[in-house]
Amino acid sequence: MRPPRHSAFGNRRLAFGLAVIGYLLSPLSWWNDPFINLPLAWLFASLVSLASHRLFVPAMIVGYWLTNIVGLLLMAHGTAGVVAGNSPRLGKRQLVLSLVAATGYTLLIVLLYLLGVLKPLHAFLVR
Repeated sequence: MRPPRHSAFGNRRLAFGLAVIGYLLSPLSWWNDPFINLPLAWLFASLVSLASHRLFVPAMIVGYWLTNIVGLLLMAHGTAGVVAGNSPRLGKRQLVLSLVAATGYTLLIVLLYLLGVLKPLHAFLVR
């Protein structure tokens, strides 16, 4: 018997898409942070730093953690819309690994800024 195409969440395909996007943004996929989360955080920080250049690093860190939190929320809501019942629980080892990776990337953000490698977008445009 095929599961219904619609769930309490709405369209199952939309829910699946949200779960996939959430997974890519979440700390569970720490291996792709340099390609997705960090560029999104950099764009966010570049916009915030237009108000004050001193806000760039704090905004970069906040933006990075926000992408991870939004990813977890999208993944949870998407998964709830796709499957009925309980989804598999996240193991303690996976949770610790994800937290260590996210903290490591946060330290990398600060280090790259201090070394002058990481700058807001407008710093590259105005010379």
